[in-house]
Amino acid sequence: MNKESQKNNEIRILVVDDVEVNLIILEEIIKNMGYQPLLAESVKEALQIIEDSEILPRVILSDISMPDIDGYTFCSMLKKNPYTKDIPVIFISAMDSASDLSKGFELGAVDYIPKPFDKTEVEMRISTHLKMYSMQRDLEQNNRQLSIMVARQMEKLRVEQKNIMTALARLVENKESISGDHYKNIMYNSRILAQGMQLSPKFEDVVTDDFIDTLESSAGLHDIGKIMIPDYILLKNAPLDSEERKVMCTHAEIGAKMLIDIYEGVGKNEFFEMAIDIAWYHHECWDGTGYPKGLKGNDIPLAARIVKLIDVFDAMIHERRYKKPIPLDETLDYIQNNAGTVFDPDIVSVFMKIYRNFSGNI
Repeated sequence: MNKESQKNNEIRILVVDDVEVNLIILEEIIKNMGYQPLLAESVKEALQIIEDSEILPRVILSDISMPDIDGYTFCSMLKKNPYTKDIPVIFISAMDSASDLSKGFELGAVDYIPKPFDKTEVEMRISTHLKMYSMQRDLEQNNRQLSIMVARQMEKLRVEQKNIMTALARLVENKESISGDHYKNIMYNSRILAQGMQLSPKFEDVVTDDFIDTLESSAGLHDIGKIMIPDYILLKNAPLDSEERKVMCTHAEIGAKMLIDIYEGVGKNEFFEMAIDIAWYHHECWDGTGYPKGLKGNDIPLAARIVKLIDVFDAMIHERRYKKPIPLDETLDYIQNNAGTVFDPDIVSVFMKIYRNFSGNI
């Protein structure tokens, strides 16, 4: 037996008919084509054959008029089962009215072979649908491979974009901060605070492991918009005046719009979505007195509420160009006194229990 014949012999054709002579005729035709016939005198027997077989039949030839369960019902059962729904079903029947054919096609049958059988027609129909089945499988496989390739390329693009934006954010932080650790502290401490929030009934359903991983990655971009702030303001060694402060406040919206421009056309990306929320809203206040939108309470995205608290804490306890570090006890008093006004009070409650675990804590 050559390789092609051996390959054909592995192809199984299931025939379901309650008339023995029909089974005999179709069995002989299928064998002569080089395929392996599977014979069933009822739908129940056919279903058992399918269940017991390690290899599914490539095509099913089914009579329509049979006792107990008819061919229409059988076809419907096959198409509702994810395991068998793609197997081509060809009806074999003397019933050839337009309504009979229409009903069969509506249920998912792909073709019809009339009785009595014509050997050439049976061979042609089986061959046609075997080829179509094979082509469909090849197409599906190619589509899966293409989808995998596209997904990999999209992920590579996302990682490259993320790395570029992270590098820019670190450039801004290293330029602005005396210690250069603010960027790293924001990422690490946001993660620690979010992990603590997982233990709170108020947040346990929303602060998932995926949320925490995304938060840690995106929190470092909170001040990305400062790259567009003039150095005479960004690097000023004294408190900003009112006009300079207005310019500085634009960094939130600038950063968010930078990320939106990059995010456009990339597809769904939780990293960029959260990074945009954080950049835009990490200066909003719980009571609605923050900027740039004046959002209030739970209207402020949760990730931005977390980063706001961590950002303020880290900025207060460390030296800046315009100020000396503020003692830890004074910083904690400020945070507690502003719970419910500047900060989300429930997040502050968690913060006060775990702040000793933060990086950069002095």
